[in-house]
Amino acid sequence: MLYTLLILKRILEDIFILPFVWWGRYLSAHKPLKEQYELFLIFPFYHIGGAEKVHAQIAAVARGKKCLVIFTRKSQNDLLLPQFKAAGHTIIDISFYTDNKTKYWNNLIYRGILSAHINKQPGKVMVFNGQSNFAYKLSRWIRHDIPQIELIHSLSSFSYIRIPFIRYYRDTIMISKNRISDHLELYRKFGIPETYDSRIKYILNGIPLPTQTFSKQFTGKGLNILYAGRDSIEKRVHIVRKIGMACIVSNLPVTVSYMGDVSGVIKTYEFDHEKFYGNVADTAQLNHIYESADVLLITSSEEGFPMVVMEGMARGCIILATPVGDMPVHIREGINGFLFSQVENEEKIIEEAQQLISKLVSDPVSCSAISENNIQYARTYFGLDKFEQHYQKLFDQYLL
Repeated sequence: MLYTLLILKRILEDIFILPFVWWGRYLSAHKPLKEQYELFLIFPFYHIGGAEKVHAQIAAVARGKKCLVIFTRKSQNDLLLPQFKAAGHTIIDISFYTDNKTKYWNNLIYRGILSAHINKQPGKVMVFNGQSNFAYKLSRWIRHDIPQIELIHSLSSFSYIRIPFIRYYRDTIMISKNRISDHLELYRKFGIPETYDSRIKYILNGIPLPTQTFSKQFTGKGLNILYAGRDSIEKRVHIVRKIGMACIVSNLPVTVSYMGDVSGVIKTYEFDHEKFYGNVADTAQLNHIYESADVLLITSSEEGFPMVVMEGMARGCIILATPVGDMPVHIREGINGFLFSQVENEEKIIEEAQQLISKLVSDPVSCSAISENNIQYARTYFGLDKFEQHYQKLFDQYLL
């Protein structure tokens, strides 16, 4: 079975890595942590992004715990770092050592350093892995009696990276019901024992809801289409631009706005009705952008359930999206927005998007109804209160 082969591969790697781990543990004895901790939160980045917003919220839930937040990858910017700092925890960035391919031995040594620090903590201690590759490689070297929890945002490369390390995690948190089904299917494909199925727990992400509600005004004179996110491969920003161009060619009165750094894909302006905000961390500006938008466009090839959909719905945006992740769970046809018929055929997505936008432009009454539905839906399901309760319960389960 594939699972057994991956375990054997990991054991062989452990034999090679062991001297580096021993050396790291020797070094840790000469430079112990200045304080004692009960919770270790290990995240890749603090740059702006949906996953990183969730991680910052988790750190905020852990207020009151003696917590060390560890970043393992080099961040593209520091826009979300203030949110992590606001939680009041000790923060260290070890990416200089753990994210340097030319000196990869430091990554191996740090598995020894950090595991020694964790293993030496007195009293109850817990490790939380927010989809960090380094944390998976670290998990094998942590004492078996120390509970380790992992968070999976989507079906991605981490879904495969984690397989040899599943046994070390007490709970696996997933944010998407459909992605839970996908992972269980993956478990069967790899021959992973069914005993691990019950470790998967569903916790939906939450957002700070707007303090004031408002109603968007649809006049039939035009629509502002918003893309919010990075320009990573799975987001397929190039489809957003093609949809915008198709609308302009069809003489539809639209503007297309981009919130997030998409400079890796979109190099120059193609038409006058484009606007680029870049990365936005300021809450007031973020609110203004969402409130100014009429339609939130999601063209991803894969997702769990994006934070931007929650943020957009909470501010009355109509959702047009590919049917990935939990989009079909929350987006009901004509009620919250519209889902494209499939994911792979980009030309079909562009054609359907242009047709749907044309329909929305000519039907301001339906636009207003969908917008109001989304505001109410978000206030019912996406608030931070349930999110915080679930994570507080999780922490207390292992630390009290």
